[in-house]
Amino acid sequence: MAQHLSGPADLQGQVAFITGGAGSMGRAIANAFKQAGARVIATDRAERADIGPEIDYRQYDVTSRAQTDSVIDGVLKDYGKIDILVLCAGIIARTTLADSTDDEWDALMSVNVRGVVNPARKLFPLMCDQGFGKILAAGSIAAKNGGVASGPAYVASKSAVHGMMRWIAKAGAPHGVYANTLAPGPVETAMWASITKEGAPAANATVPLGRYGNPDDIAQAALFLCSPASNWITGTSLDISGGMWMA
Repeated sequence: MAQHLSGPADLQGQVAFITGGAGSMGRAIANAFKQAGARVIATDRAERADIGPEIDYRQYDVTSRAQTDSVIDGVLKDYGKIDILVLCAGIIARTTLADSTDDEWDALMSVNVRGVVNPARKLFPLMCDQGFGKILAAGSIAAKNGGVASGPAYVASKSAVHGMMRWIAKAGAPHGVYANTLAPGPVETAMWASITKEGAPAANATVPLGRYGNPDDIAQAALFLCSPASNWITGTSLDISGGMWMA
């Protein structure tokens, strides 16, 4: 297999496919990748979204394997390849175990797990065939500490993502395919706000660095892990939590 040595965080000539692109983190990642020289395709379930200049937006539902395959086939026809897959689609819930419902578990597993499985299942073999690919999934600190303000269904779904990405990393390494996971702590996004309506704990009381994260914190970490700067890193979970998780 070709040896990919580390180099600058430059994405010139790369094609990046991002799910959850209309969300705060997905949007920040799409724009960071575009600024680094990539051709970016951002996707989400919203019919329309203005992600940023010269970013190709396509609507589809990540929980549908048929829609996933169709959208990716269209991108491959238009761009000829996909080098980078970033999996940001996700939902959250804070319901306790006793109060959780089957519908809630099904929804969390469908979006957070199947929404990772479907694009990865389609692109992983193609990346292996082309001898290169970077796959990055949005996990969570919740998979390590049991949750900050989320319930068990969310924690379980993100734990599944972390485990699946380790499998992809081991299987892909001989073929030049990398797989890593981001493990953010609380980030100031609409999703975080939706579960902290009662008021989040003061950041300086829970975060050693004294603030919650913002989408650009996540975007720059994603750029590192999807660029040549990290060409000797695979199978890792990068903690981006202001020091809330130290390992």
